[in-house]
Amino acid sequence: MDQAGRAGDRSNVSRTAVITGGTGGLGSALVRRLLRRDLRLAVTYLLPEEADRFESEFEVDDQRLSIHRVDATNPEAINAFMKEIADQFGGIHIVCSLVGGWAGGRDIEDTDDVRLERMLDLNLRSAFYTVRAALPYLRAAGWGRIMLVGSRAAFDTPAGQAAFNMAKAGVVALGKTVAQELDGTQITCNVLLPAVIDTPATRATAPYADYMNWPTPEEIAGVAEFLVSEDSAVINGAAVPVFGKS
Repeated sequence: MDQAGRAGDRSNVSRTAVITGGTGGLGSALVRRLLRRDLRLAVTYLLPEEADRFESEFEVDDQRLSIHRVDATNPEAINAFMKEIADQFGGIHIVCSLVGGWAGGRDIEDTDDVRLERMLDLNLRSAFYTVRAALPYLRAAGWGRIMLVGSRAAFDTPAGQAAFNMAKAGVVALGKTVAQELDGTQITCNVLLPAVIDTPATRATAPYADYMNWPTPEEIAGVAEFLVSEDSAVINGAAVPVFGKS
């Protein structure tokens, strides 16, 4: 375990960040960055192998960096999780919704209800439930940052993946609506717009693709880190492209 994966000094932690779906490539890259800041992190996962991989890199404990098995597509589960974290640490200040997934390869007439609902659950409902559950705690704290993950596909709308395109367009609309509802507060909401991200899993699914211009999780996490910082106060309701030349 390298220094970035260590929980570090707990005496100076003043704010709490929640990262749903934070054990993947982008989530881990963001955790590495946020551990260097004055933050306490609560990260959710769903599959046990995700937790095993995460714990092999990071020093997990109950104070500085904790992980929790939570189904973000279940509103009762996400409500209970937010309350648990707020009660334990006295509030929530940053929320990053990273839960998502892709399924494509079928035109609209071949897209069944199961696939449609799965894309809406993973990408849109997970973000909506997360934001809805967190907002009362962010308002109570008087300061906050919300970061969602949309997709370039919400605007480019490639053929053969209508369910994914629709779900990610909904995330962008959600982020912009939340930002308007929070106008006049010290809470902001912004949406990242990635396309393909250079991870081992992505390369495995596209072994012959030209990945030289694909952005890495670390590069995207750098943008995310800024959006959840004090310095990003003037950015609210933005859909931020993070797809580079991919």
